Amino acid sequence: MRLLDIAAFAVRGLTANKLRSGLTTLGILIGVASVILLIAVGNGASSAVQQSIAGLGTNILTVSPQRAQPGLTAKPLTTADAAALVGEDSPAVKYASPVVSAQATAAYGDTTHDIGQFIGSDPNYFDTTNSSLAQGGLFSADDVQQARKVVVIGSTVATQLFPGTDPVGKSVLVNNIPFTVVGVLAAKGSSGLQDADDLAVAPLTTTQNALTGYGSLSQIVVQARSAEALPDAQAQVTTILNGRHKITGTADYRVVSQDQLLTARTATTETFTVLLASVAAISLLVGGIGITNIMLVTVTERIREIGIRKAVGAPRSSILGQFLIEATLLSLFGGALGVAAGVIGSQFTIAGIQPVVDPSSVLLAFAVSALIGLFFGSYPASRAARLRPIEALRHE
Repeated sequence: MRLLDIAAFAVRGLTANKLRSGLTTLGILIGVASVILLIAVGNGASSAVQQSIAGLGTNILTVSPQRAQPGLTAKPLTTADAAALVGEDSPAVKYASPVVSAQATAAYGDTTHDIGQFIGSDPNYFDTTNSSLAQGGLFSADDVQQARKVVVIGSTVATQLFPGTDPVGKSVLVNNIPFTVVGVLAAKGSSGLQDADDLAVAPLTTTQNALTGYGSLSQIVVQARSAEALPDAQAQVTTILNGRHKITGTADYRVVSQDQLLTARTATTETFTVLLASVAAISLLVGGIGITNIMLVTVTERIREIGIRKAVGAPRSSILGQFLIEATLLSLFGGALGVAAGVIGSQFTIAGIQPVVDPSSVLLAFAVSALIGLFFGSYPASRAARLRPIEALRHE
């Protein structure tokens, strides 16, 4: 029997029970769409993290406090530490901005907003973090010295508190303390997990007086003179802080470069992507088991048909081929619909992340769906092909 005839028998077998075939296809569709979409979400998260970190520049170091070795007291990071990092002993360092962070809720009129990051720093912070203005101006060194209650807000805060209104010059209450908005920063975008524009930056002294107190700094942001000078800057920062903190063993601070931060976060998002893909692959496996189940039912229902075909001379290979083709067509059709659903779904933002479709994941998911049809359809097909004609004809 020709392959075309066998395929025609297979198509007629599938269309004889459209609801059953459709439900079986649905399992493969969900599995393939899940694989494509979840991998796209993982890729989108990774891309957003890379763009967010790259937006700060490639010549940035972050100094953060951490626990000292057992038996020793950790010294806090101070503004004096930040000042000491810029000078003759650190020619590779351009700026070193002290940073404190606070939990803050801002209110304007009847509108309130929980600010994602409320930061206190000096005017160099904006240059160090590559933050540019969209409206108004920045606070000055004199504002820091006089501890004036002025603030520069991100675009998200401006949108939430001042929809359709120019926020520059307006007074907002930050934890019930009045601050005057002097500027709005240009949008940087969201990384999916954190909105880089949901922030406010005020003078360091003002933030310490009003919100955080005069404790340890949250971090020191250091800008090297160039990306090439970053290793020298890191070495000089480490030497200066070791001397000031009298470090002989494990340091009570850590210095992280943008490259190290990018590597760590990329590794995290890759692990996240693999986990998502593994979960999605389980649904493909469930879809394959569904194909086996449905094909076994189909073989049982059509035993007499198989017996008649064998009695009139149909070879074992044509019976085997027919049921294999049926199973493969189910999985291929479901795979094609799953690819379409996954690609369409990736056009929408999910949890703040814009999915990025990987063509290789599309090809892989579709190929796996075809293999699932062959693999999970082989047992029911071989069972049908092994039936003896006389036993099949006697079956009720």
